[in-house]
Amino acid sequence: MFYLYILKSKIKDWHYIGITKDLNNRLMEHNTGEVRSTKAYKPFKLILTEKFADKTSARKREIFLKKTSKARKEIFKKINNGAIV
Repeated sequence: MFYLYILKSKIKDWHYIGITKDLNNRLMEHNTGEVRSTKAYKPFKLILTEKFADKTSARKREIFLKKTSKARKEIFKKINNGAIV
């Protein structure tokens, strides 16, 4: 099982999209500064997860969200409106 996840920085208006097999461990790595690309924006809260059967499917969804501005805007709008928790 793989997860797509979206984190929101608690100190800045900044989001991170990633995939992982171990969601709890990955969140801990982000919040302790072990991930160089997110270190300056910690701490984080988890605002979205999506479950996938394999890494390829999770990676395709991650790439789609990172490259498609409209898809990102729609998902953040749903999150902000409380439609996704």
